[in-house]
Amino acid sequence: MKKLCVLFPGIGYHCEKPLLYYLSKLAKSRGYEVIALRYDDFPKGAKGNADKMRAAAAHALMQSEQQLRDLDFADFKRVVFIGKSIGTAACLAYREAHLIKADCLLLTPLTMTFEHSPKGSTAFHGTADQWAETAAIERLCSENSIPLYKYENANHSLETGDVSTDIRILTDLLDKAAPMIE
Repeated sequence: MKKLCVLFPGIGYHCEKPLLYYLSKLAKSRGYEVIALRYDDFPKGAKGNADKMRAAAAHALMQSEQQLRDLDFADFKRVVFIGKSIGTAACLAYREAHLIKADCLLLTPLTMTFEHSPKGSTAFHGTADQWAETAAIERLCSENSIPLYKYENANHSLETGDVSTDIRILTDLLDKAAPMIE
């Protein structure tokens, strides 16, 4: 039986950007088939607008449905979903709607991500994330017994602006994610 890793990107954070790119390489190196979803045509001005954020999440879910419609998850012995930002909401919603047994890595989740069951997930968050307040993410992860790894002064891309620090963050994230992509 095969293993599958599905990447659910964010608004403007596609699968060729560092976090998803290197997690994809890690998954491939461990024998996973990797599907990198692509999203387009998100509503403009979603940041800070709850209605537009919900519309963006629904849009990401719809595009995920379209791209995964012919996939038979029963063909895989292990499934891992990796979501980034709005993709964290889409991956949990998709998993819930299709009753898929998948572990999820939530890269910079949004508070709305936790409207779907995050069971079996691990979250990564930057304390300078401009899309999600640290206190809210800490509370939601605690309430749902979800491991949370925080990176001081890192933004929504888990970057600080200092290249050496950003590489250390990426390396640390890969080290922490590695056991989940077994």
